[in-house]
Amino acid sequence: MLEIQHISQLWRHRALVWALTGRELKGRYRGSVLGFLWTFLNPLLLLLVYSLVFSVYFRVEMEHYSVFMFTGLLPWIFFSQSLLDGAGAVVDAGSLVTKVTFPMQVLPANRVLVNFVNFLLSLPVLVVFLLASGKGLSWHWALFPAVALAHLLFTFSLALVLCTACVFLRDTRHILGNLITLWFFLTPILYPLSSVPAQFRWLALFNPATIFTMAYQDICFWGRQPRWDLLGLMVLISLVFLAVGIRIFEAYKEYFAEKI
Repeated sequence: MLEIQHISQLWRHRALVWALTGRELKGRYRGSVLGFLWTFLNPLLLLLVYSLVFSVYFRVEMEHYSVFMFTGLLPWIFFSQSLLDGAGAVVDAGSLVTKVTFPMQVLPANRVLVNFVNFLLSLPVLVVFLLASGKGLSWHWALFPAVALAHLLFTFSLALVLCTACVFLRDTRHILGNLITLWFFLTPILYPLSSVPAQFRWLALFNPATIFTMAYQDICFWGRQPRWDLLGLMVLISLVFLAVGIRIFEAYKEYFAEKI
């Protein structure tokens, strides 16, 4: 099966994936004065901007609002940046794609993994915020790996489709950038789901980003178990998307070199 072959190729070249991931993480802020500190500063600065807007200008009446927002903002940064970077994974690696022996499967995997590692490295900042606010940490944090891995699977499945589409339609990244902006405001990150009118709340649950955002908020902010029924459904959907994404990628990868 194509799916098994694709995954086995990734596993066979796992050392290459990690080498590319490490090189990109080291080179991302090379030459900047603060260097690796930008991994923590970027989400913090974004948090300050949104906190100013929604805590001062458009007041959201919610206790520990900044921490609540930060809990949803970190996984969103991972998700959105992975899709944007993943869309250009093949196009941006033109010199590698033209090499016959290079395993192209590692390109989208590398882009998603880089952002996932950045996400994990920013978690200590969230922990500091939780402790400073008095929210503290509950045992539910032990469930974090399960949610994060399900989120990673879903993100990678979309990245496979997007990187293939971008080879044949370079406008994909521009379209995606605008869609992600809309997607962000339709996801309960800047506001709790309870603030959505009751008659529209069920529509929000059709948004996969809502499911994952709520799961992170449940575990990290509210200190309770996530909706396992919704997460289980998302895992099934992710596996279907992954199978579709792999088949699309494998069907068109032989044309990548001539299109780039």
